[in-house]
Amino acid sequence: MSKYTASCRDQRCLVRVPGVCIDDPETTVGAHLNGAGMGIKALDIHIADACAACHHWLDIKYAKDSIKAVRDLWHLQAIVRTQIRMVDDGTLKL
Repeated sequence: MSKYTASCRDQRCLVRVPGVCIDDPETTVGAHLNGAGMGIKALDIHIADACAACHHWLDIKYAKDSIKAVRDLWHLQAIVRTQIRMVDDGTLKL
């Protein structure tokens, strides 16, 4: 586990999908950006603080509720918010 993925634990959810998010810091982990390839994870810097419900939505449930472009937009916005949080708490140095 990298310092980036470790820093996601116990954070507020930054994905915040309406009607999905439970914003439970006890379930928050880093949700890697999708699309790196089958069986390949994106870089650890491309993660978002995601509660269990939002993480599940990003990985699976969006297909029933939305389209891929909407999922990707929610995820990318959350990655930016997570990177800002990491800069603010000193996890990510610029």
